[in-house]
Amino acid sequence: MGLGHEDDLRRTAEGLKPPPLRDDCFALPGGVDWTPAEQALALLRDRLHVVVGRERVELSDARGRVLAAPVTARRANPPHPNTAVDGYGFAFDSLGEGDQTLPLLAGRAAAGVPYVGEVPPGHAVRVLTGAALPKGVDTVILQEDVSVGDSEIVFRAGIRPGANTRRAGEDVGEGETILAPGRVLTPADLALCAAVGVARLEVCLPLRVAIISTGDELVEAGQVPQAGKIFDANRPMLSALVRDFGYEVVDLGKVPDDRETLRRALDRGATEADVILTSGGASAGDEDHVSALLNETGAMAEWRIAIKPGRPLALGVWRGTPVFGLPGNPVAALVCALVFARPAMACLSGSGWFEPQGFDVPANFDKRKKPGRREYLRARMREGRAEVFKSEGSGRISGLSWAEGLVELPDHAAEIKPGDSVRYIPFASFLRG
Repeated sequence: MGLGHEDDLRRTAEGLKPPPLRDDCFALPGGVDWTPAEQALALLRDRLHVVVGRERVELSDARGRVLAAPVTARRANPPHPNTAVDGYGFAFDSLGEGDQTLPLLAGRAAAGVPYVGEVPPGHAVRVLTGAALPKGVDTVILQEDVSVGDSEIVFRAGIRPGANTRRAGEDVGEGETILAPGRVLTPADLALCAAVGVARLEVCLPLRVAIISTGDELVEAGQVPQAGKIFDANRPMLSALVRDFGYEVVDLGKVPDDRETLRRALDRGATEADVILTSGGASAGDEDHVSALLNETGAMAEWRIAIKPGRPLALGVWRGTPVFGLPGNPVAALVCALVFARPAMACLSGSGWFEPQGFDVPANFDKRKKPGRREYLRARMREGRAEVFKSEGSGRISGLSWAEGLVELPDHAAEIKPGDSVRYIPFASFLRG
């Protein structure tokens, strides 16, 4: 092909120089700025909104659902003044000085069985825990502090007015708002609703999350892999994670490195789900079809995010459905799913922006960190200190199983020594009740 042009080719080759060897996959390309993690999170927080519908459910079906409307008490709790202990009730103002002797009336007040009639001043009546206070009673003395005769009781001076009683509505007043929209309902919330007479709740429909693994190299675990093939670890991991978040999984399987096949999978995801999670194909290589398709339709948002692990992260929209193009590496895929997809899906599901609870703890490791990106280390707590996995290699999937959380290191340069304070985020903090 170069016959007759040898001199031109030689001159061209002599002018072609290799770039400096930086050995840094995070090195900034000329003219390209990386998006700080905090800025990427702010973009998500500002742009996302609730995408799910609503329905009304019985209390028995509401556990773990996202509340869609405020809940107000239909009745006060407690609905009437009642006694907090087993004992004897009377009017405090009828007591005299010193030790007390009060005539004991026949009958009693029990939970669900009120005392019939009124207790005259200077008299006492037997009351049991939870019973409505009889008319004329505003104070109760413990039965252990009383000596009982045939028709009277005696006790020492010193009882306080209103002792051992509960006021009507002292917990919740009728018409009071007890739960706000966006709350993920807990068993305790359901108890509160029942106590104030609320039997049904308006909740958000569960968020549906489509999951796609991309790559010609993938086969299902259990199959016999051919040369060059690897097992798909991401779909089982991401599916379980999404269910732990409380959302429904739409498993769209594996997609080969074929743009049209991926296009059809994304179309299906946009039809059947509220958000799409893909893994692999989120960078800028020849076979990175996720980012290519999002760019092709003008739906690409941000992907050069300054985070380790997980730099190739595609954030976009496909036919109106948010897409999170996670890295293909399982370690990076998990970190990006927790850090970015988790709070975003909380917004989409109706529960609002989500920030996991972290804890400042002493480190049990050494680490020197360069500036420019936020880093997450696989970690766990032992003897009150955070220890990190022996290798930061993103291909070490065993480190995910070993870890019980993440240590988050800030964007700026840092040198961590044992005993220094670091932020530890347990995996459980990313979940919900």
